[in-house]
Parts: sequence; C-alpha cells; structure tokens
Amino acid sequence: MDIKTAVFNAARDGKLKLMQKLLNNRSAEELEAVTLEKTNGGTPLLIASRYGHLQVVDYLMEHCKAKVELGGSVNFDGETIEGAPPLWAASAAGHLSVVRTLLEHGASVNNTTLTNSTPLRAACFDGHLEIVKYLIEHRADMEVANRHGHTCLMISCYKGHKEIAKYLLEKGADVNRKSVKGNTALHDCAESGSLEIMKMLLKCGAKMEKDGYGMTPLLAASVTGHMNIVEFLINHVQTRKEDRIDALELLGATFVDKKRDLLGAMKFWKRAMEKRHSDKSKIVKKPQVGQLVLAYDYAKEVTTSEELEALITDPDEMRMQALLIRERILGPSHPDTSYYIRYRGAVYADSGNFERCINLWKYALDMQQNNLDPLSPMTASSLLSFAELFSFVLQDRPKGTLAMKVSFTDLMGILCKSVREVERAVNQRENPPDVAQFTKALSIILHLISLLEKVECSPDQEHYKKQTIYRLLKLNPRGKGGFTPLHLAVDKDTTSVGRYPVCKFPSLQVTSVLLECGADVDSRDYENNTPLHIAAFNNNLDIMNMLIDTGAHFDATNSSKKTAWDLLDEKKMAKNLIQPINHITLQCLAARAVEKHKVIYKGLIPEELDAFIQLH
Repeated sequence: MDIKTAVFNAARDGKLKLMQKLLNNRSAEELEAVTLEKTNGGTPLLIASRYGHLQVVDYLMEHCKAKVELGGSVNFDGETIEGAPPLWAASAAGHLSVVRTLLEHGASVNNTTLTNSTPLRAACFDGHLEIVKYLIEHRADMEVANRHGHTCLMISCYKGHKEIAKYLLEKGADVNRKSVKGNTALHDCAESGSLEIMKMLLKCGAKMEKDGYGMTPLLAASVTGHMNIVEFLINHVQTRKEDRIDALELLGATFVDKKRDLLGAMKFWKRAMEKRHSDKSKIVKKPQVGQLVLAYDYAKEVTTSEELEALITDPDEMRMQALLIRERILGPSHPDTSYYIRYRGAVYADSGNFERCINLWKYALDMQQNNLDPLSPMTASSLLSFAELFSFVLQDRPKGTLAMKVSFTDLMGILCKSVREVERAVNQRENPPDVAQFTKALSIILHLISLLEKVECSPDQEHYKKQTIYRLLKLNPRGKGGFTPLHLAVDKDTTSVGRYPVCKFPSLQVTSVLLECGADVDSRDYENNTPLHIAAFNNNLDIMNMLIDTGAHFDATNSSKKTAWDLLDEKKMAKNLIQPINHITLQCLAARAVEKHKVIYKGLIPEELDAFIQLH
C-alpha cells in the first residue's frame, strides 16, 4: 500500500498515531502532496471531517498545513456529494467540534458544494440544531439557496425539523422565498405533513402562493395525502371555496391511487359535492377534461349526488374518476398527472389486461411529449416501459397463456414517438439533455428496432420502418463517448437499459438494419473507435464480418493507434478466425505509409484523400 492510500485510510478510520508515524518525518513538499491527493474523490481532511475525527483534523491542518477549503467527493446515505468542502461534510454529519476547529482555521462559513449547498443547509437537512446555531452565530447566510432555489428554511420544513425552522424564523429567514419552480416553505410543509411548522409560518406572514404548476400548499397536501394539513387549510381564511372543493376532490383521487382506499375517497368526494351545491345562488361548475378519452374508457366526471352514489358499485369507474379529477385540477403538465395514468396502466398489465394498459400509457406518453422538456426522465421511463411490456408479450410462451399479440402498428407507433423525442432533443439548443439520458433514449430505440424484427409486416410497413430509422440516423445523434446508434448496436452494454431484460446486444439484426438504412460503417466516437473497434472489443465475430463486408476499414486505428484486430481477446476464437491480410487492400497499405509523412503531404492532397489517410 502506498503512503497516500495509507494516510487516507488512517484519516477515514481516525487512527492519529498511525498517521503521525507515516507523516512526522516528511518534508513540507511531501506533506502538501499527501494532503492534496484525492482517494475516491476525497482528500484526507475531507474524509476525517466527514467521520468526525477531531484529532486527525487538527493534525492535518496544524502539522500538514492541509488546505481547509479544498473540496471533493463525499458519500452520504448512498449519494455522492461533489465538490463538498470539509466544513460542509462536518456540518452534514453533525460533528460540532470539527465544525468549530475548521472555522477557527479559516474555513469559509458559506463555501458551497457543486450544487450550491452551504454547510448551514447541510446541517438543516439532517436536523443538527446546535450546528445550525453555531454557523449562524458565525455569519452563515440563511438565504443562500441551492441550485433548485431551496433555502435552509425550506429544507427544514420539508424534513420536519420544528426547532430548526423556529430558530431560522426567529433569526429573520424569508418566509415567502420561492424556489426555481415557485414553491415556498408552506409547500414544503404541506408535502411533509408538518402542521406545527406550517402554523408557525402562517403566524410569521406566510402567504398561500401558487408554484410553477399552479399548485397551492393546500393542493400539495391533497396530492401527498396529508389529511391534517388539508383539514387545517380548507378552514383557513386565505382559502377560497373553489380551492376547498378542488382539494377535497384531489384528496379523494389520492385515496384511490395512493392509499387504495375507495371508501375513504368516496367520503371526500361526497364532502366536495355538498360544498358545490351548498350555495344555491351560485353553484360552482365543474369543467370537464375535454372530449371523452379512449384511455379512460370514455368515462366522464359525475356531476350529481346520485351519480356519485352509483360509483360505489363500480370500483373501476371510481379509478377512472380519480384520473379525470387529477388531470382537470393538476393539468397535463404536472408530473403526478401522467405518473398515475401510467400507474393505473401498470395495474391493468399485472392483471393481464394489456389493451387497457397500452391505451393508458399511450395517453400518458402523448401528455408528456406535449408538456415536458425533450427526453425528460419521465418520458424516457414511459418509452422504456413500452419496450419492456412488448418484450414480455413477445417472449415464446405456451399458446393460450396470453391473449394479446403485439402488432407492428403498436411497436412502430412507439418507435416513432421515441425518434420524435430524439429530434426534439437535437433541435433544442439551450439546456441540452444529459448525455446519460440521451444514451438511454438511443438504447431504447435500438431495443424497439430489435423487437420490430420479431413481428410480421407488409412491404409498405417495412419501408415505413426503414424510413423512420433513416430519419434517426440523419440526426447524427451521439450517446456516451460519442457513440452513434451503430456503435451502441454492437456494444454489450446496450443490453442493460432498465431493471428488466428487453433484448440482447450486440445484435446482428439491429446492426444489419442500421447499415441498410445508411449508418456510417466508419463513424468514429470521441476515442476514434469505429463500430468495428467496439465489435472487436465485444469479440463478436459475426458482426465484425458483417461490418467488414459492408466496407469497414479493417486497419483503421483509434486514438491509441489500435486496430480492431488489436482489440480482439487473445484467448477468444475470433482472434484466430480473422486474418488481417485478408482484409487490407493496397490502398490501405499505401495510406499507412503516407500517414507517416504527414508533414510533407498536408495541404497538397484533396480533402477526401486526406480523410482516407486519417482513417489509418
């Protein structure tokens, strides 16, 4: 074990004597190198602060002159926090003595993580009241918000830390501050069910504001099912009659889908109906979602007490009422609207009613594509769910076990919607999607293409499929490391796209159809690997032969000057079955010779010839 690893382990385990033995006779330069070194993303000082080893922290700062502000990666509850300063880690973990000594050695009290979380916010998150007080006494700024705009007061309310919230309010925290999505501390109380804190906020002048989705704290409590908050707020002076009715109806929908309590839902819906008709001079009208929807089995919301009473004999109709109510009150852009439509579809799938499931999922997917950002995690999740369902149904099973068959139209419809998502993402110049999310979307598309190869289709349908794939390839989408769809098709990692198996990769069939639709056989990723390199790395002889037959340059080199043959595993049969001499032309040999003299030929030959030489 080297000295840097040994020091890190000593810092993690709090072994001061071992650390002293390792470092006492080192030069200043050696000590600096050790304290700057990161293991698993964290410095010795950061890890010692994280685990509260005060003596080690003191030793690192006083004897080793460790930099008190140097941040790194630290793990909390399975989550890795990037760019965390030692003070943040000590505050989050609740080590007051370490917090004190770090501040005494000059740590900045408001230094943040990469997500703009302060040490104070970290202490508020986990309920460390004494650290909160100490940091504020040393000029910690209560109003510094993280990247989502959530303040220390908001997180205290969300986590239900009453004493911390009370202290922050006494110190003048902004009770009506809004996050990036427009929610306030009142919303956080409503979502967590913290009624006592909510009462404190209202006494301090908190207002019933709407967030970015148009949600009031009352509606937020209805969505999460916190009856104590709902009962308190429907009687509050700031609450309008229409809002009380919406809240009760929405709470009933929550009881149907989240709590699975149909009788409880009926109780709240009856109260809402009574309130609707309590004012004889002005009955509050209930607007409908619009045209009757196939996904909801053409159900419509009840408008009378008699219709409401009749629902109790039809549980399935009650579940459709819940979806209708949620869509009307929350709107199609709220995540919960499409989430519970998908949830209800999944319940139907579990009972073998795949037709109802597919209709509901299609409706939710259209809703997401019309209202969410391109390739949002929710939309990607919907597309993956379709792929998993279709794969399950298409598996070879004894006849009669499943009545449903997956048609070309079913699969093609989802493939088109998937390609549309990629088009939307490529055309969106601002806020490009995360690379991992983009890779996942491309992988889902390849799984759908693989599934399409298992269903019969007419010549016209085959043409439509290839036209859609061509449209995708023309976008030149790039996933992880610059992978094109063809790179992904020949990579085993594409198999793992979700929790459940869909199709297996590398896939000869998908590779074939991509090539037929115009995929560039010599396309390069960011490491200059061609699809042939990736196929070689996966030791797939059949795919390598297909790529070579399609015109892939066998001797093309990557950024490490390796050919595909160089990447083949010596222990595998493919290394012996593919002979380079059979696939290298005189042109290739000439290009490799010319490439050695790049200084001489640069600028003297046509661009096409230059590009060919660069392949080698």
